[in-house]
Amino acid sequence: MNPPASSRPAALDLDGALTSTDDKRLQELEEQFDPEMRFRPTLPPATVIIKWLLIALSCFHYYTAGFGLLQEITHRGVHLAFVLGLIFLVFAASHRSSQFDARRSWLRPGGVPLTDWLLGLCCVASVLYIPYVFDDLAFRVGNPSFTDVVFGSMLFITLLEATRRSMGWPLPIIALAFTAYALAGPVFPGLLKHAGASWSQMINHQYLTSQGIYGVAVGVVATYVFHFVLFGVMATRIGLGQLFLDIASSVAGRYAGGPAKVSVFGSGLFGMLSGSSVANAVTVGSLTIPAMIRVGYQRHFAAAVEAAASTGGQITPPVLGAAAFLMVEFLNLPYQTIVAAAVVPAFMHFFGVFMQVHFEAKRYGLRGLTEEEMPKLRASLRMRWPTLIPLVLLISILVSGRTPYLAAFVGITSCAIVGLTTRTQGNETRNWLLMAGLHVLLVALAFVDWGANSEIIKLALFAAGAATTVGLSRLWNVKGRIGYSVLVEALETGAKYALAVGAAAATVGIVIGVVTLTGVGFKISYIITSAANVLAGGVANLLPSAWVSVQSLTLLAALIMTGLICILMGCGIPTTANYIIMVSVAAPTLVQLGVEPLVAHFFVFYYGVLADITPPVALAAYAAAGMAGSDPFKTGNTAFRLGLGKVLVPFVFVFSPSLLLVAKGFTWYDFAVTFSGCIMGITILAAGLSKFFLIEMRRWEQVVCVAAAVLMVAPSLSATLIGMAMVVPMLLRHLSAWRSQRTSLA
Repeated sequence: MNPPASSRPAALDLDGALTSTDDKRLQELEEQFDPEMRFRPTLPPATVIIKWLLIALSCFHYYTAGFGLLQEITHRGVHLAFVLGLIFLVFAASHRSSQFDARRSWLRPGGVPLTDWLLGLCCVASVLYIPYVFDDLAFRVGNPSFTDVVFGSMLFITLLEATRRSMGWPLPIIALAFTAYALAGPVFPGLLKHAGASWSQMINHQYLTSQGIYGVAVGVVATYVFHFVLFGVMATRIGLGQLFLDIASSVAGRYAGGPAKVSVFGSGLFGMLSGSSVANAVTVGSLTIPAMIRVGYQRHFAAAVEAAASTGGQITPPVLGAAAFLMVEFLNLPYQTIVAAAVVPAFMHFFGVFMQVHFEAKRYGLRGLTEEEMPKLRASLRMRWPTLIPLVLLISILVSGRTPYLAAFVGITSCAIVGLTTRTQGNETRNWLLMAGLHVLLVALAFVDWGANSEIIKLALFAAGAATTVGLSRLWNVKGRIGYSVLVEALETGAKYALAVGAAAATVGIVIGVVTLTGVGFKISYIITSAANVLAGGVANLLPSAWVSVQSLTLLAALIMTGLICILMGCGIPTTANYIIMVSVAAPTLVQLGVEPLVAHFFVFYYGVLADITPPVALAAYAAAGMAGSDPFKTGNTAFRLGLGKVLVPFVFVFSPSLLLVAKGFTWYDFAVTFSGCIMGITILAAGLSKFFLIEMRRWEQVVCVAAAVLMVAPSLSATLIGMAMVVPMLLRHLSAWRSQRTSLA
């Protein structure tokens, strides 16, 4: 494939219309590599019906976030009814058939087959049966009626089909495999054998209890995740993503290999808004990949840099690709604790990618961006500073201890206010008077007692009042204004982007339901622990007992096996869904071996994210390769190499939890030793993999660097010192040769 002709990303003009000529190309790439973006074309009246249903879904979540959630089962039911019903209208039965769906006939109203309309209605009826028809639920659990089984079976089948349409086959296949295990328990050998469950018992557990489809996964998506997807779309529409890219270009663009460093910084910042590695790679990559190729990077390396940096967005605070809110629910810890724990590991990932990019640029003598190629930071901030207001408000409310959905409510509100009230060119006196009047009105209303929801409404009004300060400035011609049509489009698009993750959460509930019904999670934990003990015992016999304990070897073996399972399970599955499955299946293994739950959850989360850059199913890498016109498999291998910091750091914080800052047993001494060792080890590893430090490396120096890096990152002062000693000969040779080169050039 040929790379995009333009190096600029799809942007929004003042009316919110897409202005990049490559936007269609970017959309095609997203659809090709991300099943969640394969929306079918429709015709009226289907187009109008779907549009307003999506807007209604966004408005429902926006209203409940600000003015109070419904009863738990009712809230989840309404959410699922919207999500699953819409999937049958928005996603075609197959990617190929979506090209031909826009045909009008009585069998295809609005280009949507009549069967899809019926499937959507069946799905809605089976979902709403629980909260709105089933009044005596507590008395029926454990003894489902025939009607219960019929509606439950209908939901089970349509849910799997909705997930297949919106995400592809991997997750439905996993759910079916777990279901088969629950039904055919007596045929399994050894420890995996169990009594088995009838279909009626299976439906009872999955449909009538909160341990299955209506479980915590759907609850978190309906309560938190949807709101932040909508916030990300709104923030992007008003230009916050473009501001992030401008800041990254201004800060890092001028240095050697500048576009690649812009990719690292820009993807980290943009990842705060995007919950998808593929979307991050396509959006930011449209700017950075052509620029990297232009300054001399090889095509596959340019694509790999963007892919590795984009997956980092999934582990970047404050949202962590929505996993932060799942961790809050699973671990019952404050949000601030989760975010604090994520800071250092995320930094290590981006630092590792950055150092490899730096050494690659130095090795090939690649230039940075010129002044003409870089945006002016001061000008960008002057034009787009209002777009920072929603993000500042959102983060402030999150860290203050209030609920995440309240933070999202204020963030979405302030995005709308910024977009609708930002002053642009025109009648300045009229604009100033309008903004001043609106500002005074909003601030005055913020002091009114609004009853039960007073605090929430006051926060929203203060946020809106702060946002209207944008309109009071007559000195700056700022950007970020959107029209009402763009606001409506953002509500529609935000809901559309959240459909797939909603279906994934419900399907993951099936997996969790089987785990709780059969106890298979504990059985898998026992199998992994037993295998790790055997492997550790064999290795311990080959090593002096003073070097390492059997307990540490057992934990190391269990970590390796767990990491491999996480990567395999993550192939083609969204990060959040993979994390939920691994928490149920793999994390208990680590907890049994003495790992703190917070640390165990972060370990399986990080290795699930790695699937996006790990061949053979490296979706982010393949999307970036499509933009660069490079070999996808070679790009995936290079992206995995660039992300090796993310591979090593989870092992480090398991053995030294102080790296997570808030884990039990934290000490500044342990943190200093571990952090310093990681910085030096990742730097030396990057040099070894890039075959360059101060000059070109020899083969033996690469081997020494890799071995020394592993010792340096090990959370032990003695191991770090040994690693440092190993690289001294290489450092001395490079320093001497580098000085000689400089002298000869002088």
